[in-house]
Amino acid sequence: MAESLTKPPLAGVRVLEFGQIAAGPFAGSLLADLGADVVKVERPDGGDGMRAWPPLTDNGAGDVYSENFASLNRNKRSITANLKDPDEVARLKRLAGECDVVVENFRPGVLDRLGLGYAALSADNAALVYCSISGYGQTGPYHKKGAFDVTVQGMSGLMSVTGEKGGDPVKAGVPVGDFCAGLYAGYTVLAKLMQARETGQGGHIDCSMLGSLLGVAALQTSQYFGTREAPEALGSAHPRNAPYRAFQASDAPFIIAAGNDKLWEQVAHAVGLSHLTEDPRFATQFLRAQNQDAMFDLLQPEFEKQTVAYWLTEMDSRGVPCSPINTYPEVLEGEQVRHMNLVRPVTLPNGHRTRTTAFPIQMTGYDFEVFRNPPKLGAHNDDVLADWLSAEVAT
Repeated sequence: MAESLTKPPLAGVRVLEFGQIAAGPFAGSLLADLGADVVKVERPDGGDGMRAWPPLTDNGAGDVYSENFASLNRNKRSITANLKDPDEVARLKRLAGECDVVVENFRPGVLDRLGLGYAALSADNAALVYCSISGYGQTGPYHKKGAFDVTVQGMSGLMSVTGEKGGDPVKAGVPVGDFCAGLYAGYTVLAKLMQARETGQGGHIDCSMLGSLLGVAALQTSQYFGTREAPEALGSAHPRNAPYRAFQASDAPFIIAAGNDKLWEQVAHAVGLSHLTEDPRFATQFLRAQNQDAMFDLLQPEFEKQTVAYWLTEMDSRGVPCSPINTYPEVLEGEQVRHMNLVRPVTLPNGHRTRTTAFPIQMTGYDFEVFRNPPKLGAHNDDVLADWLSAEVAT
């Protein structure tokens, strides 16, 4: 690892975040974790609604703080503003004139009506990169439609391919609609910021949860375009690979992913069914996927004869990708996560020490740290004005 640079990658970048719950705050947290000065704007009466989400950790003196909120808002500063108060809106406009990026995930049109939309703010700051995150985009027949993660998972087609074959559709256990939108937003903000620094002209980014979920469904959408047939839910199985799914051992389920001919041969040998490598139904990857139900019926009884630990050791020794089906406690306390230093200490504003997951990507010259603990509501009202508007005050 190279010696750490004196500044993080986004040092000096100023971000004003009008973020609520998940998608906007996650985009803001990605920028904050890489060193941007992210100032979160919250309403005075309670702030971001996620501040009330459990687990609410008590410091022993009755002062509670949401660990859900902390996970998306470490390394940020918090200011409060009544967006219906003209004087406070004027103050926010002054701050926007001194920042590089605005991230917001209000319903389309709300900040425009309050005088805090892209047109109003860019008039005084041409280089401003303004990112709007919403369910269905800023325009079009659905742009006013309410959106939460689960509804966009349903709208996007994701739920139709999630769950067991022939069963009811289910949502992904992780809020991928919110977080994929946040990832696309953060990525696009940095691309536009590079352009703004070169040309002096920023722009408006319209990032939708619907578009983001379609963006990460490239294999499913291309399957439809190529076949004109709707992809189906397959549980843990794969439409183009087999054996590539969960199997039940004698004590618990586990996963193998034999994604080519050589790996398939190793699986067949491991379970004592070497003759299956000569079975014409399983001669190619395409045929194995096409006949994977028959393959499952042959393999599953053999897997039930030994424990998960046995099969993981056996598959690892043969180079077959495999995994237990971990709970979050198991993976977070596991040796690989510990080696990658992906869990870090963080102190809540009430003084309680807890843990959080780190920014998950490593790079030379920068080591992630929690350099600013998650903020108490409005904790930085005075500091941000002094820092960002110091030149204005001086004149």
